[in-house]
Amino acid sequence: MSVDEPLFRPRSGESWRSPWASYAALRERDPVHHVEEGDFWILSRFADVYDAARDTATYSSAGGLTMTTGEAELELVKEFQPMVMMDPPDHTAFRRMVGRGFTPRQVTELEPQVRAFVRARLQEIAGRPPGTPVDIVRELLKPLPSMVVAHYHGVPDEDRPRFDVWTDAIVAGTSAGSPLAGATAAAEMFGYFTELIERRRAEPGEDTVSQLVPAGDDVSVLQMLGFAFTMVAGGNDTTTGLLGVSLELLSAHPGQRRILLERPELLPDAVEELLRLASPVQGLARTTTRAVELDGGRIPAGSRVLLLYGAANRDPREFGPDSDELDVQRGPRRILTFSHGAHHCLGAAAARLAGRVVLEELLDTVPDFTVDAGAGVFAEGHYVRRYASLPFATVPQASPAMR
Repeated sequence: MSVDEPLFRPRSGESWRSPWASYAALRERDPVHHVEEGDFWILSRFADVYDAARDTATYSSAGGLTMTTGEAELELVKEFQPMVMMDPPDHTAFRRMVGRGFTPRQVTELEPQVRAFVRARLQEIAGRPPGTPVDIVRELLKPLPSMVVAHYHGVPDEDRPRFDVWTDAIVAGTSAGSPLAGATAAAEMFGYFTELIERRRAEPGEDTVSQLVPAGDDVSVLQMLGFAFTMVAGGNDTTTGLLGVSLELLSAHPGQRRILLERPELLPDAVEELLRLASPVQGLARTTTRAVELDGGRIPAGSRVLLLYGAANRDPREFGPDSDELDVQRGPRRILTFSHGAHHCLGAAAARLAGRVVLEELLDTVPDFTVDAGAGVFAEGHYVRRYASLPFATVPQASPAMR
């Protein structure tokens, strides 16, 4: 990037294609960067973002997670009291209740369903003539997380088609920064979940709705609905983002793909590396409760601060001089893809499961796949970097690099 360009500008759509030079400039030239237009600050180095994410007393979520203020004052937000906009101890208490629906056993029990879903979709794609392009986002990467979120909410199989329609509309609206664009779908989904909540009072299961129902007066129906909405809006496009960028990277680096074909035991570490580089949620904001002195800069109390996870996850101070490169054997042990501390993503284990299973089935079914990243289209929205569409094809015969 040229010295005349601003170090940071909010990205959306096509401008998400390559933000890496901007991120490097932020880390090196101004790690505590003030954006005058909008009056917010940016942290971009791994250590700074990591410390801020776990310091909820100084960096509060209660004022909202966007670069602009006023989010917490919205009437809809006040009514739903979303968990992501709570600070401890309220956040801790609510998370403890819903966390019972995200146990390791639940994730383990989900794997056969995820694997069957992925295998069926990939076998259908593999059955087409070699070289036939398909939109892998539409065919697999978008419907898969919708299925997973429906499972966690206890949505019966017969209701999944309706749930998928609502999910698509809500994710499209919130990703583009226009929640009201999915208002009709949200209203229908809220009506559905109101009925589901009542059903779970009489017939409890092991889903998250069932975990909240016994809370009685401690958790209102509106809070339960708010949690359901947060899961739909936050759990779908992020997993789609991880999977799309993962396919892009493995297509662009056939040597790394070959390592995974020869050493499948490396797949869990490879997923961590792909999570690091993809960082679907590129950044979320906090509000300072006091003035902060950091890296020679001073952030006033009451300031909006964007924690730029996407930049932090490529910081060479943490990941070495090749931090921008894919290395499936790197095995990163600290990443900020799911944030850190109290607000560590509840769905992290499910996202890792989806990533691992998709890679296992992909390498088993169509190892010589290719994606046309240049023809891929990035989704609108300032916070989640993901492909809205991505051409995918099987290769008629293995390329020399893959033989």
